[in-house]
Amino acid sequence: MTKNNHDNSQGMRKGLTNYGDEGFSLFLRKAFIKGMGYTDDALSRPVIGIANTYSGYNACHGNVEGLVDSVKRGVMLAGGLPVDFPTISLHESFSHPTSMYLRNLMALDTEEMIRAQPMDAVVLIGGCDKTVPAQIMAAASANVPAIQLVTGPMLSGSHRGTRVGACTDCRRYWAAYRGQEIDEQEISEVNDKLVPTVGTCSVMGTASTMACVAEAMGMMLPGSATAPAVFADRHRIAEQTGTEAVRLAIEQITPQSIMTEASFENALRVLLALGGSTNGLIHLTAIAGRLGLDVNLDEFDRMSRETPVLVNLKPSGEHYMEHLHQAGGLAALLREIKSLLHLDAMTINGKTLGENLETSPHILNQQVVRSAENPIYAQGGMAVVKGNLAPNGAIIKQSAASSELMTHTGRAVVFTGLEDLAKRIDDPDLDVNADDVLVLQNIGPKGAPGMPEAGYIPIPKKLAAQGVKDMVRISDGRMSGTAAGTIVLHISPEAAEMGPLALIRDGDLIELNVTERRLNLQVDEKELATRREALTPGIEPSKERGYRRLFLEQILQAEQGCDFAFCRPETTASVPRGQ
Repeated sequence: MTKNNHDNSQGMRKGLTNYGDEGFSLFLRKAFIKGMGYTDDALSRPVIGIANTYSGYNACHGNVEGLVDSVKRGVMLAGGLPVDFPTISLHESFSHPTSMYLRNLMALDTEEMIRAQPMDAVVLIGGCDKTVPAQIMAAASANVPAIQLVTGPMLSGSHRGTRVGACTDCRRYWAAYRGQEIDEQEISEVNDKLVPTVGTCSVMGTASTMACVAEAMGMMLPGSATAPAVFADRHRIAEQTGTEAVRLAIEQITPQSIMTEASFENALRVLLALGGSTNGLIHLTAIAGRLGLDVNLDEFDRMSRETPVLVNLKPSGEHYMEHLHQAGGLAALLREIKSLLHLDAMTINGKTLGENLETSPHILNQQVVRSAENPIYAQGGMAVVKGNLAPNGAIIKQSAASSELMTHTGRAVVFTGLEDLAKRIDDPDLDVNADDVLVLQNIGPKGAPGMPEAGYIPIPKKLAAQGVKDMVRISDGRMSGTAAGTIVLHISPEAAEMGPLALIRDGDLIELNVTERRLNLQVDEKELATRREALTPGIEPSKERGYRRLFLEQILQAEQGCDFAFCRPETTASVPRGQ
């Protein structure tokens, strides 16, 4: 399949650098790229860009170079010219202050490189938590034909005869170490076993969640979300992705024609049925916002009440991603919730979601995806709570919370920020009991900045040593999709915006009622007004410079996806749509 490009919208003629002489611009471009050894025949074919996010800091992307080779093979077999190019690469553990602070920068980088360089379509290779949403945000804005390829999950490891995997088991073993249940030798030993291969976390954390929702919304090939990073399957998928990219280029199938209201509703259904990461909601909201769509939290909560959690993976269940792949991948879940899906939604391979589902392998007697009659959790993985503490909403991952704490009133123990938390959480004189509510302020989008995954507040060491495993914890931050506990997140407005969270003081009573979707501070309104008058803005963007200043001036709150305001057009519709 070849195509000679003779118009200014395709191939090497696309987006010519402006020297005031179009012919010279093309002449110069071809002269320089021929230094890479290309012939005129190669340069006449559809150009497929490949976003290369390999980094020595990013084990989640340790297989990217091999995937690039496989994508190139697929592109060339279909008659296209593959050209890879580098972009920012983000890893959760190697991004200060947090990868969320840099997600929008990666999205801008990727969008502008797609716009700036001649390509008729682009393959986006991502994996670690913020990379896939950044790339799809970029694709939504650039609207050049695009297809997502994920690096795939790592395999699970083994520690003293027990299967382990990053990063739910990272947190479990570290909690045991803090609680003095295991010693220095064992925590060091398990550290060598948690990440046995390259690839993304082997549980239903944010990376796996985003891979599955990207497939559900039609931006990846069917069956491509779950194949482990080190399997040959992953390279076959990469080759097929390259081939598909050439078709997208020729037919000019753009992301905006795939990411419709129906496809977002499918993605939100899958997010809930997976027991997926709370971060997935922020990222889908950001992607939708780029397309002029608002995610309606009240409708999302309604959707949650009727969508059971069916995937038996950690942290809501017991298995790992390799087991979901062996059970048939995402199709095993889609088949169980098909009555809740828009099966007529178009996907990246030119077929509808329903058509892809009909031809997908059906693994019988698998134990990873439950039936709707036998769910892991009867309602969706997340609930939206509101009240005088969260006027614009907050999220709790109810499928990973303690049932006995879902209705709870307790005394607030307040930490004013991450530094205060680090200084006092393990102080033996800290006035705290198991029935208290741990409150962490100023870790929201502006407050941290970057909304770190610090909402998983550690159990105070003196309580952990007494065997306390969970407490109600609330913040304006996020938590890792690999974490579990009764943790209220994304409180909006955040404390740094002088939201109600900033008004909480030690000893205040806080009521959480997940069943009734309430989160309230039981303090007299007159007292709250007095406290509000005493607040002073703690952040002044005008005193900052560079990216930090841009971030603080433009960052939106959690319910708008923490994107930059200037990246969103005027909204025209909301998803999910009301019944």
